[in-house]
Amino acid sequence: MKRALVFGCTGQDASYLMELLLEKGYKVYGVHRRGSTDGHFERIEHLASKIHLICADLTDLGSLEKAFKEAKPDEVYNLAAQSQVGVSFLQPSFTQEVNWLGLERIIYCIKTHSPKAKLYQASTSELFGEVVETPQSETTPFNPVSPYSVAKLNAHNAVARERVHGMYACSGILFNHESPRRGLDFVTRKFTDGIARIKLELPQRGTGRDYLEIGNLEAKRDWGFARDYVKAMWLMLQQDVPKDYVISTGETRTVREFIEIAAAMVELKITWKGSGKEEEGYDEDGNLIIKVNPKYFRPNEVRLLLGDSSLAKKELGWKPETSFKELVKSMLEADMERLSK
Repeated sequence: MKRALVFGCTGQDASYLMELLLEKGYKVYGVHRRGSTDGHFERIEHLASKIHLICADLTDLGSLEKAFKEAKPDEVYNLAAQSQVGVSFLQPSFTQEVNWLGLERIIYCIKTHSPKAKLYQASTSELFGEVVETPQSETTPFNPVSPYSVAKLNAHNAVARERVHGMYACSGILFNHESPRRGLDFVTRKFTDGIARIKLELPQRGTGRDYLEIGNLEAKRDWGFARDYVKAMWLMLQQDVPKDYVISTGETRTVREFIEIAAAMVELKITWKGSGKEEEGYDEDGNLIIKVNPKYFRPNEVRLLLGDSSLAKKELGWKPETSFKELVKSMLEADMERLSK
C-alpha cells in the first residue's frame, strides 16, 4: 500500500486529492496547522475516519520532521501556502516564509527521512505575471508581479534544482481552479455567495449591504474545476521521469462573464450602467445589485492568463472534464443551499 503525505490537507485542493488517493488505495496522512476556528476541518469532515491527521507547520522544521517520521511517505504533495495574492502585498515576508522556505524545509525532510519519496509542488499560473506571450505553456518565461508569485517562483526553482540532483520532484503550474469548497475569501466564491444573497434577499457577507462590491470586471482568467486538476497532480507522480506541467482549460473568461452567468442561473438579469471604476449593475426593478469598487483592484493586475496544457494532455492523458458553466452552477447551487438554511 502506497503512503501519501499531503500538506495543506484542510484546503480545497487537498480535500479532492485525498478523496482520489483513498479511491486508489493509498494510506493518506494529512498535515494541518493548528486552527482555532470551528470550520477548520469543514472540507474534510467526511474523510476524518479514513485519513491520519498530523498537526505541523511549514515554518517549524521540528514538526515537519515528526510528520515525515510518522508517515514514511512514498509520495509528498505540498499544497500548503499563504494562498491569497492580495494578502501577499500586506504580508510579503510571511508569504516568502511559507510559500518558499516552507518547501525548502519539506525538501530537507525528504532528503533526511524519505529519500525515495516523490515530491509534487503546487506551482501557479501567477508565475507568468505580466505575460510575455499568450497562451502560456511550460516554455513561457516567468514574469511575476506580486510577492505571492515571487515566493512561488523561488519554490518552483527549488524543485527544478533538486530534480537536477536526482530527486523525483515536479511542479504543477496550475491555472485558476475553483469549486464549491473554495474559501469564501476567494473572489469566485464572493461572486457566487454574493449572487445567492441577492437572489435570497439577504445582506452581503461582511458588509450588510444589499449590493455586491467587486473589482475589475474585465480581468480575465482561465478557470477550471479543482476536482479535475487534482487528477493531474497524481498523474504527475506516476510518470517514469519527473517533469513540470501546465494544467489549464485553455479557455478564458472575464469577471463580468462569471457574474452574468451566475446571475442568469437564478433568473437575475443585470443591466450595466457607467464604465470602468464607476460601473454599476441593476436588476430589472432598477435596484443596485453590483458595484465596482476600486479598492478590490490589485496593485499589479495580471492582464491575461490563458494556459496551454497540450503537453499534459499528450504525456499524462489528462484533460479537463467540467465545463465553465458546470463549474459556476455547482458553486452557485452549493451557496444557494447553504444560505437557504
